[in-house]
Amino acid sequence: MNVSIDIFDEFGVGGGASGSSGGLLHPYSPKVKLLWRGAECWRESLRLLGIAEEAAAANGCLIKRRGILRPALSLKHLNILKDNAQNSLPSCRIEQIDQDDTRKPVPGLLVPLNLSFFMPEAISINPQLYLQSLFQACETEANRFHGRELRLHRKSINDLLELEGEFDDVIVCLGARATILPQLIGKLPLRTCRGVIAHLQLPQDIREDFLEDSPSILSDAWLAIKGKRDLHLGSTWEWNSNNYSNHVSMEETSKALEELLPKASGVYPGINSWTLAKAYAGLRAMPPLTVNGSLPLLGSIDHIIGDNRKCKFWLFGGLGARGLFYHAWLGKLLAQAVLFSNEDLLPSELTTWKKKNKVERQ
Repeated sequence: MNVSIDIFDEFGVGGGASGSSGGLLHPYSPKVKLLWRGAECWRESLRLLGIAEEAAAANGCLIKRRGILRPALSLKHLNILKDNAQNSLPSCRIEQIDQDDTRKPVPGLLVPLNLSFFMPEAISINPQLYLQSLFQACETEANRFHGRELRLHRKSINDLLELEGEFDDVIVCLGARATILPQLIGKLPLRTCRGVIAHLQLPQDIREDFLEDSPSILSDAWLAIKGKRDLHLGSTWEWNSNNYSNHVSMEETSKALEELLPKASGVYPGINSWTLAKAYAGLRAMPPLTVNGSLPLLGSIDHIIGDNRKCKFWLFGGLGARGLFYHAWLGKLLAQAVLFSNEDLLPSELTTWKKKNKVERQ
């Protein structure tokens, strides 16, 4: 099959909110409950990570396989974590460890209830390098076959109809920016949420607490450990923001640190000795809450754009803060739906938003 794919991204690969994320990857919610279709998403994410890691071999460290640790902070929280640990995936186990074992990789960590939950197979990645390496792998794969083309255009699309006539199918995967396209304004059940992440470093005159194999930490705030003296702290949640810029002002940075540092110091008091290197930000597109959690929005949007057009339009949006987890499996399913022009190949849980929106407009 001959396939030609054009990607339009004015910021370049990894230049948007996805490239600014914390990069912590595991198949569980913040309370360590298995996410919807967790096994499938986890398996496909690891497969794509393997492909990207091979492509990135000469470009730097893409993946840190140190696991992720979550201390229990309250009795209610502890019981939820215990229940969910019993139903964890064999490919991403949740282990209960006591205070002494918790403090071996992170000597300064507080364990209020003397029990933590450790995911040894969970990983931390460099999201921008991952996306760039994955694109590089796609280019290499396209070049291997006659009749397959992949092109990246550093430009924005301000109106979907300007693509009509040039393409058979258009997939809108603009994140929060999808909500400001003329054809989609007010028609997608998405809320924007701006998040700020702080990159912190430990001054050279202070002894480090983290070991070479220290895991990242989940708490009221998360700490993505990048090295002995290097970590990312996140994230803030500013709902209904219309600030699409990746730039973080001094005022916004100060407010973010005032919010994040007290949360982090509740489990790691040593965080107060670290200094700011840089702050990052991105605008998430958050989907509505369902009985299965906050699920992405997929499917044809011809009913919004117009059913009698020569080009078919699709949506891949609302990945929120879990794009790294959902993108691989759902991207594969959507590609199949587009190639076969069959929306029924998508899980019904991801297309029910269309029915609800139709009822609300009537």
